Amino acid sequence: MTKLTNMPENYDIIRTGIVELLNAARSAAARNVNSIMTAAYWEIGRRIVHSEQQGEARAEYGQQLVEQLAKDLSRQFGRGFGSANLWKMRAFYLAWPDERILSTPSREFDKSNNISGLPSDSSSLLAVGNQFPLPWSAYVRLLSVKNPNARAFYETEALRSGWSVRQLDRQISSQFYERIALSKNKAAMLEKSEAAEPGDAITPEEAIKDPFVLEFLELKDEYSESEIEEALIQHLTDFLLELGDDFAFIGRQRRLRIDDNWFRVDLVFFHRRLRCIVIADLKVGRFSYADAGQMHMYLNYARENWMKPGENPPVGLILCTEKGAAEVHYTLDNLPNKVLAAEYQTVLPEEMVLAKELERSRDELERRKKLPNGNS
Repeated sequence: MTKLTNMPENYDIIRTGIVELLNAARSAAARNVNSIMTAAYWEIGRRIVHSEQQGEARAEYGQQLVEQLAKDLSRQFGRGFGSANLWKMRAFYLAWPDERILSTPSREFDKSNNISGLPSDSSSLLAVGNQFPLPWSAYVRLLSVKNPNARAFYETEALRSGWSVRQLDRQISSQFYERIALSKNKAAMLEKSEAAEPGDAITPEEAIKDPFVLEFLELKDEYSESEIEEALIQHLTDFLLELGDDFAFIGRQRRLRIDDNWFRVDLVFFHRRLRCIVIADLKVGRFSYADAGQMHMYLNYARENWMKPGENPPVGLILCTEKGAAEVHYTLDNLPNKVLAAEYQTVLPEEMVLAKELERSRDELERRKKLPNGNS
């Protein structure tokens, strides 16, 4: 390989220019994906509402329509088209109806498109998407604002001040609309709101990896923080399944959404003898109370959304690891009585056994990584 020894004097300028070009291209790509995705979701909501208006029993008709669409679309397109999301798209259209979106020059597309007057090709979708300059995740957050005046205020300020989704979320959470209404110096508050805080900025990579975008594009979302963590999850899956036929594997890296936040559970099993879901979450580092709090949140969600009639409450398994140390904690506080808790502790693997396996697996994986070509 030839090594360049005489670098151009303006190399730094060339490199900087290319970096800026790539960043601009990635940002533009993220904006275009979001624009088309948002337009498509608005159109889905519009078609649902228009179809409902033709039904005889509107409430029942709308419910059946959404449920059937959710089944069919999820089967064909995968995640992201469940009934909850379809209802959200419907609400999106109702909050941003025709007169707000189509009363623009881009409305010309509906004269030559399909019989319902709704755009279906990419150029028409992009024309509608241009009327939605914020990313879809921002509109999802805005939909949580029930007061239409407050929602319009946040939308306007997000555009005027260039708020990222994180800034928008912070302003809504801190009731900025209500606070500014009571303020005697509104101009100063508006000026202060423009200032971003550390962590507010969203890179093009983060924008593309937004769970909404990944679902829309049917891209695989890689959640693991490291190769070691990914391998540990696989080893622990195999280990738990080898303990006997009590553990039945359900899913891995399973995502769940609470309000507008996304969370990911490393492993989900069903324990046949205990007749309950077992949620296993791996943490790189030592156990903390925050880990327990997060697990309780997962368990509450699983109890309300994943648990089937006749099953016992789910149990959480927190696996914490750092080099040379491992801890395992079962979360049993949500169980309704001490007898059931005692039964769980008798049937589930001992924490010490799991901790030893966790540490042994990590040591073995790190040893393999140090060998040439990763061979043992």
